Amino acid sequence: MAMTRLREKYQGSVVPLLQTKFGYKNVNQIPKLDKVVINMSVGEAITNPKALDAAVAELVAISGQKPLITKAKKSIAAFKLREGMNVGAKVTLRGERMYVFLDKLFSVVLPRIRDFRGLPPKSFDGRGNYNLGLKEQIVFPEINFDKVDRMRGMDITIVTTAKNDEEATEFLVAMGLPIANASSSGPGLKRS
Repeated sequence: MAMTRLREKYQGSVVPLLQTKFGYKNVNQIPKLDKVVINMSVGEAITNPKALDAAVAELVAISGQKPLITKAKKSIAAFKLREGMNVGAKVTLRGERMYVFLDKLFSVVLPRIRDFRGLPPKSFDGRGNYNLGLKEQIVFPEINFDKVDRMRGMDITIVTTAKNDEEATEFLVAMGLPIANASSSGPGLKRS
């Protein structure tokens, strides 16, 4: 199978850049992508089960993979929510699908967001993973705007093998993640 554009970029330019910057002695110490998790919560699925079907269809179109239906962990009477009810969907991407999705996210989806000036640098979790939220699913080119019944947001978590946020920031900026006011100017980062 042919290598994706983002994987070629990682092996060709990102690995040597990180190895010289952080002085890794072993190739396995260099941060790499582990997985990408896309999570879509559908609160209206409590009263309208068809809303979850639409969200699942949109996630299939966006990720190219069938999502897992998530269930409520606790009952909340105020929201008429019972334990075990279907309330969302999530997809875990690994391997080539992960690289294809991230390449699309970095180069097509994020620039389509209105008034986009870069992602916040404080969205790292302390262990080298980056979390971002999108307010609407229509920024993805696979979603047909005319067939969308309502706007749904999603959370995207980029899980890396980096040990801390500094390494993860350097790694993801070099991969093309447009972080606003990042300390380094990796390839593909636009300054505003």
